[in-house]
Amino acid sequence: MSDTALDITGWTCPAPLRDRPRVVMGHGGGGALSAELVQHLFAPAFGGDVLAQLGDSAAVSLGGVRLAFSTDSYVVRPLFFPGGCIGDLAVNGTVNDLAMSGARAAYLSCGFILEEGVEMSVVARVAEAMGAAARAAGVEVATGDTKVVEAGHGDGIYLNTAGIGIIPDGVDLRPQRVVPGDVVIVSGEIGLHGVAIMSVREGLEFGVDIMSDCADLGGLVRAMLAVTPDLHVLRDPTRGGLAASLNEIAAASGTGVVIQEGRVPVPAAVANACAILGLDPLYVANEGKLVAFVPREHAEAVLDAMRTHPLGRHAAVIGEAVDAHPGLVVARTALGGTRVVDLPIGEQLPRIC
Repeated sequence: MSDTALDITGWTCPAPLRDRPRVVMGHGGGGALSAELVQHLFAPAFGGDVLAQLGDSAAVSLGGVRLAFSTDSYVVRPLFFPGGCIGDLAVNGTVNDLAMSGARAAYLSCGFILEEGVEMSVVARVAEAMGAAARAAGVEVATGDTKVVEAGHGDGIYLNTAGIGIIPDGVDLRPQRVVPGDVVIVSGEIGLHGVAIMSVREGLEFGVDIMSDCADLGGLVRAMLAVTPDLHVLRDPTRGGLAASLNEIAAASGTGVVIQEGRVPVPAAVANACAILGLDPLYVANEGKLVAFVPREHAEAVLDAMRTHPLGRHAAVIGEAVDAHPGLVVARTALGGTRVVDLPIGEQLPRIC
């Protein structure tokens, strides 16, 4: 072996190194890099007990009323995709974040960041889609803002939405309430949104049209809470997919999670697309699904209620919280083996929401 030192200054790494001094795409992917950015940069800078919850939305009390408060930004490319557009996504995404706290969304804000040169007809289509989605969800877009950036400094339209809603009495949804024995339920078939975006962005054809699952989950959550307010935690597995949500819950609760891989509902078209592209459906983004940790004594009744709702007809029990391997998610395979389902570093497909 030569004693000459290797010059690695020009090397690159397909999986971004975590100690990079600059932002990389993985920091926006909802995985380990995103978590590190929030936990080690933003959270210390902002402080506060409410932010420390790190949920899909913050639960706060104001004037004796419990509110859920959430904000999100949308940079999806392309703007229009099978099953929706950036406008539907912005409304439903924020409504769903509020629903994961058990809240019924009431008001939204909307910020448009427009690129110079984008056609007014495109802006109108997005705005109309937002209005229609808001009316369908029973929320009002109450305030907003518009900014324009120079041509070449954006992808036509970026959106930011914030929302507030009221949390009903007796509802306390947070990962710290998860205990061993809780049943893990997913509301339906996973991976549709990510594969739909990929198919149109990359011009791929899989022999069947794959539509995004973008939808308002508020009604499904209300149907579940009508069975019992004692649900422990809800998450909508968007960036990073089901795997990221399960890992976040396991880490925050200090429990282990075991899922049965064969019970996770994956539509054939998504499974085939992922097999061709070398992707794992557990890591593919969703925009109209939720995962719930439910006390075992209520699990069957909650599952029945979910299956009577249009957005929960394919709901399935996929696993449970356990004492073993706290903070770790493992999947039992059809062959009887097990594999660790890690938190992704970034995401398999960026710019999906």
